[in-house]
Amino acid sequence: MIIKQYIKDFEKLGFGMFVHFGLYSTIERGEWAQACVPIPVEEYEKSVADFKVKESWAQELVSTAKKAGCRYIVLTTRHHDGFSLYDTCGLSDYDALHSPTGRDLVKEFVEECRRQDIIPFFYHTLIDWHKPEANTDFKAYLKYLRASVELLCKNYGKIGGIWFDGIWSNAADDWEEDELYAVIRKYQPEAMIINNSGMSNLGGKGHIELDSVTFERGDPFTVNTENQPKYLACEMNQIMGEYWGYAKKCLRYKPFAEILGNLVDCRRVHANFLLNVGPMGDGTIPYRDMGYFEMLGVWFDTNGEAVYGTEPANYKVLTSDKDFMLYSEDRHCYYIYMLGKPDDKVEFEFDKKVRSIRCLDENKNTVFKQCRNSVTFKADNYVFGTDYLVRIAKIEYEE
Repeated sequence: MIIKQYIKDFEKLGFGMFVHFGLYSTIERGEWAQACVPIPVEEYEKSVADFKVKESWAQELVSTAKKAGCRYIVLTTRHHDGFSLYDTCGLSDYDALHSPTGRDLVKEFVEECRRQDIIPFFYHTLIDWHKPEANTDFKAYLKYLRASVELLCKNYGKIGGIWFDGIWSNAADDWEEDELYAVIRKYQPEAMIINNSGMSNLGGKGHIELDSVTFERGDPFTVNTENQPKYLACEMNQIMGEYWGYAKKCLRYKPFAEILGNLVDCRRVHANFLLNVGPMGDGTIPYRDMGYFEMLGVWFDTNGEAVYGTEPANYKVLTSDKDFMLYSEDRHCYYIYMLGKPDDKVEFEFDKKVRSIRCLDENKNTVFKQCRNSVTFKADNYVFGTDYLVRIAKIEYEE
């Protein structure tokens, strides 16, 4: 089985921000507004006159991600409506440079990511409602698609990866994936290639060049790569409300505990968690979304070390099926995610000599008892009662 280092490095990132931002953001009814409202193409195109993105949008976006604990950001460089945030260099005039904004927003995004040590990823649609050729001359459309992706791969320096969406459409057609992925590998040999398989095919494997499976708003699970030609990473993507793009009147937001629970579920099976934000038309992050990312930042300040660079351990927690253990090779320690009551006794398998057990939220060592092949401790130094979702204990050991 082929195991590539850049895929293992991607797994260590743990948490990323998904950004759905485009012409639809000015309409304030979600990223599928053109198709679902619906809005005639001629009327939808008039929205270009309202696309006025403020100069500070990228700095505010990347700063929010950084403070929340994100290690990478995936930006929608072009969504299904066909409007591009990047300079299409003559392929089309349906882009940010031909709007009142008049700037290459992908360039601004990448530069800000590099300033703040965040890895930039590019989302790119496979389907395009603005290109009639997508329905009338599919092969001609695919050439346009590949030319668009080539611009992203060669004009912005090294990127973390390309995140495709829409292969679930035109399912009977030949997407010429060999040619598409070859364009990426020509310029970005170590970029993650991810192709969202859609909500009906969670965790589905695809073309050999793909580097990760996706779980769109679904429970992630461990992907079995035994007897497979290539090792694959896993990533779950999630929305806080009901839309990926900005929807002003959306009131159905998930409880914060559910969002944090998604992150925990991802860590259990070694999947990255990609949480979406939908900026408003000028690039401002809505206050609701900002609040969730700020709360995640508070949690990551305390517990982030148990998210980054961790993977499932070969030991089990014996006292609870919900609790689980992770291992960090870089920090040479183990972590127990405890989802039971804070004063529960915790027993776990372990055949190494424990040096200390410390609950991260209280930053205090706890008393433990070690037998030959197991360790018992009581996480009873939690001063905030029982209103929490998960506690994490760090186990340091001697060789």
